[in-house]
Amino acid sequence: MFKLAKLAKRVKQKTAKTRSGPVDKATLKAAVIDAIKTIYDPEIPVNIYDLGLIYDITIDDNFFVTVDMTLTAPACPVAEIMPGQVENVVKSVRGVSDAKVNLIWDPPWSQDSMSDEAKLELGLL
Repeated sequence: MFKLAKLAKRVKQKTAKTRSGPVDKATLKAAVIDAIKTIYDPEIPVNIYDLGLIYDITIDDNFFVTVDMTLTAPACPVAEIMPGQVENVVKSVRGVSDAKVNLIWDPPWSQDSMSDEAKLELGLL
């Protein structure tokens, strides 16, 4: 009887994790990237991930996500709202326990940060 209860508890825990969203960091990171790709720079018709504004995404063992990002320029008109948009969209991903966005300026953004798809979209390739 004890072994059966233990097994039932393990199955219940695994099911709960599966229902809450991705259960491993790689899958969760892919879901976070997909969510970030829904945010577009208002002045450039490219999502901010392909634009190269996202420098790093880290996920700790508690599924807390930290995003390091930059903007195209310090005087960017969305400097006050875009980091909050990114934080909110990351927090909305199933499986994320919480999120924080760090706005960084070093290294500065350049066109070299853009994906080939973004460069193609903007006629730079």
